[in-house]
Amino acid sequence: MSELVEHVDEYDRVLGIVERDEAVRLNRLHRIAATICRDHADRILVLRRAETLSRFPGHYDAMVGGAVDVGESYEEAAVRELAEELGVRLPVRFLFKLLFREGISPIWLGVHEAVVSEVLDLVPDSGEIDWYDWLTADELREVLDEWCFVPGGREALRRYLGSGSGSGASGSSVG
Repeated sequence: MSELVEHVDEYDRVLGIVERDEAVRLNRLHRIAATICRDHADRILVLRRAETLSRFPGHYDAMVGGAVDVGESYEEAAVRELAEELGVRLPVRFLFKLLFREGISPIWLGVHEAVVSEVLDLVPDSGEIDWYDWLTADELREVLDEWCFVPGGREALRRYLGSGSGSGASGSSVG
């Protein structure tokens, strides 16, 4: 049995509970929480998804995330996914929601930011992440259309970079 998610409408109101695989298969709108990680030098974590994943295998992404469980908030899901995929527990700051209809199914994407301290050792889940590195905003802009990025991640990253976040302009910090 796949994980259960909340089927939501175009206003992000809950309509019911479905299995995530069913939500994808039937194009039912559901929620995904994702986090853009940056360090104190304003570099952004970029990863390549494992080739064994069913969704976007081998694609690049600048977000760590996954489905929001039933009854879970976007923020709770973002914190949980950071722990599961990178082995770190960090506070997150909610940035924005994006209704994204392209990709494998329509989603509400709740985008967060977390600041990763230099003293933290990331322990990526090898079942989820094949490779990662830290890139500057300018380096990311150079590869964003060259590398095969997850579609929703590319769109969210464009919005994030366009807002001045991750470029040293925001001045805000988490944790």
